[in-house]
Amino acid sequence: MSVIKPARRWQPAFYPFKREKFGRRLLAKTELLVKGPLFGCRMCGNCLLQETAFICPMECPKGMRNGPCGGVSPEKNCYVDVTRKCVWYAIYKHALKTGREEILLEVLPPLDYDKVGTETWGDVVRQVRKVGTKKFIGSVFIKDKNKKDEVWDSVFKTIRQPEWWKGDSQYHAKPSAEPASDLENRLLKGDFIVATEVTPPLSAKKDKLINDIESVKPFVTAINFTDSSSARPKMSSIACSSVAVELHAEPILQITSRDITRTGLQATAIGLNVMGIRNILCITGDNARIGSSPISSMNLIDIDSVQMLWILRRMRDEGIYLDGRTMKEPPKLFLGAATSPFASDPVLQAIKDHKKVNAGAQFFQTNLIFEPDRLDLWLEQLDKRDILNKVYILVGIAPLKSYKVAHYLHTKVPGVSLPDKILNRMEKAGESAPEEGVQIALEMIDSIKNKKGINGIHIMTLGWEAMVQRLVTESGFNPPTPLKRGFRSVFEPPLGGRV
Repeated sequence: MSVIKPARRWQPAFYPFKREKFGRRLLAKTELLVKGPLFGCRMCGNCLLQETAFICPMECPKGMRNGPCGGVSPEKNCYVDVTRKCVWYAIYKHALKTGREEILLEVLPPLDYDKVGTETWGDVVRQVRKVGTKKFIGSVFIKDKNKKDEVWDSVFKTIRQPEWWKGDSQYHAKPSAEPASDLENRLLKGDFIVATEVTPPLSAKKDKLINDIESVKPFVTAINFTDSSSARPKMSSIACSSVAVELHAEPILQITSRDITRTGLQATAIGLNVMGIRNILCITGDNARIGSSPISSMNLIDIDSVQMLWILRRMRDEGIYLDGRTMKEPPKLFLGAATSPFASDPVLQAIKDHKKVNAGAQFFQTNLIFEPDRLDLWLEQLDKRDILNKVYILVGIAPLKSYKVAHYLHTKVPGVSLPDKILNRMEKAGESAPEEGVQIALEMIDSIKNKKGINGIHIMTLGWEAMVQRLVTESGFNPPTPLKRGFRSVFEPPLGGRV
């Protein structure tokens, strides 16, 4: 146990991936002896304590360095390690208590494995010398907070924000007004969007996938394909999205940080445009803990969803790779993120979502919502932060097929909860449960479609794609108009695809 942290250390400290000089090894040992008992330090090589309320975020089993995942609420323990509370909620609460919550908006970098396991004190000393030792020490006694912060940032921010990252806490508007996809185009026009998902098949045969896509295509603007949801492998989101493009449907590709590295993400982003895929939903993904046995790696993820957004936004807007290389033809992307409006206190949730918008999120897909009235508090907080007008919000809706499905979602799926009245209705429905589930979904849609700040719904079919047509038509939505060839040309399928 450490003195300044809410739980035990998740894993032992890192070891460096290279042989260090004796002086640096000695300094690293000394740093670990001090910071280990105090903060549970793992020697990540890029200390963020100053920005995370002096509670180390590396305690998170997922290694989340930019905020909590959507899979836990304040009253529940971490679903990866049920013996402890979420470290990020401890960070948020302490930041609110000390008036430092706005600092949490800074987009923090992923680990540099050339520095992992090495000391950071030496970096601080060297940067203090560059700034001026006398100037730095003198700043402790400066009463002007802005001047003091300026001096301290010249030391600590320079270290935690290396040249290859340049993270900040500002909103970065897309420089071009040209929509990257039909989904973005319709949202820009002010259309109320209906999107859905099609469950990827378990086998290499694509007949059912094609049938499902064709069955929902006339009634929705875009089709989402999950990326091994619940950490269980299925046909990849890329393969499903490629099939959708061939069928002239608009795909939303999911990419989970659980299964991708920073190198793979950048290579994938370039390749997607060749296949005609423009919409990307960046999510952390379910931990292997809830996946099938044998459980795959539960080690730290390489990049979190916020970092994914930051990398992709800079590729699109600045035409650069993470290593600084430039590209002649940047990818055209419409970037999205997931959010769980009820995962925490609305004030804290808004901070997390604000950070995603700053990083590059242009649209949100929410987790499943079964209490529409509770959205108002969250939307109000987004509005207070002046980001409600900077992001499109698609609310997650699902038709429940049975009480068993409802109970499973409530108890087993991280970030999803159903009120007792919904659970009771499904349980009492008995054999009529499928119809009751559809009626509940229709009620949810009716409560949501006129809410200010909501731009559409996202129907999560849970394998029940046949209900999409009914939900759309009975909710009074007009089917989207067919894509115009002039606009479609910007994401035409590759040569050899269907025309």
